This record gives sequence, C-alpha cells and structure tokens, in this order.
Amino acid sequence: MSIDALSPLPLPADQPPDLLHRATSSPLPLPPIFNNDPAPPELITQGAEALLYRTTYLLPSMLCALKYRPSKPYRHPILDARLTKHRILSEARVLVKCRREGVAVPAVYALDEREGWLMIEWVEGEVVRIKLNEWLKRRKEVDAQAERPLLEDPALKDFLGRVGTAVGKMHGIGIVHGDLTSSNLMLRLKEEAVNPADEEESRNAVLKGEVVLIDFGLASQSTADEDRAVDLYVLERAFGSTHPSAEEAFAEVLAAYGKSFKGANIVLKKLEDVRMRGRKRSMLG
Repeated sequence: MSIDALSPLPLPADQPPDLLHRATSSPLPLPPIFNNDPAPPELITQGAEALLYRTTYLLPSMLCALKYRPSKPYRHPILDARLTKHRILSEARVLVKCRREGVAVPAVYALDEREGWLMIEWVEGEVVRIKLNEWLKRRKEVDAQAERPLLEDPALKDFLGRVGTAVGKMHGIGIVHGDLTSSNLMLRLKEEAVNPADEEESRNAVLKGEVVLIDFGLASQSTADEDRAVDLYVLERAFGSTHPSAEEAFAEVLAAYGKSFKGANIVLKKLEDVRMRGRKRSMLG
C-alpha cells in the first residue's frame, strides 16, 4: 500500500507546545480511517516527525491520543514507508513492554504501521515542566521572607524521588527513553480534597499524582550503562535549563534512582564520565 506524500503544515500561531494545553481544531490531513469520523480529532501539537491529536474515535466517552507520522516528501517513498513502519512498531513495542513490567506509561489501544499512526491512552494531567515551575513560583511568593532551603521542603523531595524511581523502573527493564526531559514526564491528575485556605497544602497539591513517562518516539531497548547514563544526563541538563532555581535539588532524583534497581549505582558512576565529556565538549565549543 502506497503512502501519499504530505507537505509539512504549520501550526496556528497561537498553538501551545504542550500535550495537555487546550486543543485546537485543525484541518491537517489525517489517516484515511479518520476522515469520516463524526467527531474529528483535534490537533494538540506538531513535532518534527509526528502530529499529535486528541480523539474519541474508539468510544465517545474515552479520550485517546493519536500520534500520526505523515510521510515526508523529501524521502524516497520506499525508505519513508520502511522508516515509518519501524518507528511506529518500535514505539508500540516499548510501550507494551513498559506496561507489562509495571512502568507508568500510556496504554496502547490500536495502530496501523503502514498508515503511520498509533493510538494510545490519553493521560489526564499536566507535564512535569509546567507543574514544577508553578510550584516553584508559588513557593517563592510565600517563602521569600522565610528563606527556607529548597532541599528541606518535603513535598519537593517526595516529588523528585518519584521522578527518579519512575526513570529507574524504566531503565531496570531495559528501556532507554532517548529524549528524557521534564516535558516528557507527566503528573497524572489525582483528585483529592484540598483546603484552599491552607496555602502550603494547596501549593503542595500541585506536585501530587503519579509520574507517567510519555513520548517514546526515540526510545530503544538497551541495558547498556552508557545509554542509561546519557538518558540521565539529558534529563539533568534539561532540568537545569528549565528549572534553574531548583537545579541543586536534582540530586534527589539521582538518590531515588540509585535505589530503584540493581545496578543503578553503576549507572550513576557512568554518569560522572558522561558529565566530564559534556563539560569538555562545552569548553571546546
């Protein structure tokens, strides 16, 4: 079956970049099976390789995320079809393995590797990047006078520990993410009673919820300590650039990671080597 070439199409100017921001209806091309859907999928975001939609195609009451890899006109059609098939199947296999081994990731519902789409569970919640920045901002407003050290905050330590444990569980089953940032970690929405009059309780509720790993488009199956260390290094660098005021707290992530699976401490030692190479590369430009 041939795959029609689709020209890259720009997002609307006001389209937000994150997965769970308000969706925008879009006329962008879809796989043929979705063209006659009475409730057309809504575009959420567009990456270099894929479009992400929100849809109720399977059941009107069940939200799903539809990841679609349109063909690239600059690639040879046969090569493009092979790459698309490989990447869809590879991502699906990684997600299924994670689910089977108890790692928190979206469930796989359906796929068509020839048409280039993958339908997965819609995770109700928000990306860690947004949640952590919200918490840091509110804490700064309230605790500016108290000057309480960040690392002494139990809510933050608990949250970062959950992040480290989630990453460690993934690495422990032989999966490397490949693009580990706080934008590819989510906090699944957790409904619980919060006293709005209690500022500290209300603020700490922002960091509640299960840590879910998302976007496995660059993931691979590997047990190499080097690959795991690079994953951690990418997360560490992303954490420092996205949450600079909490950069020192990343040690809590690594502390929890070190307890998450047998061999984690070897990865942490390898991380030191990766850091050294990263610093040298930075100095040399």
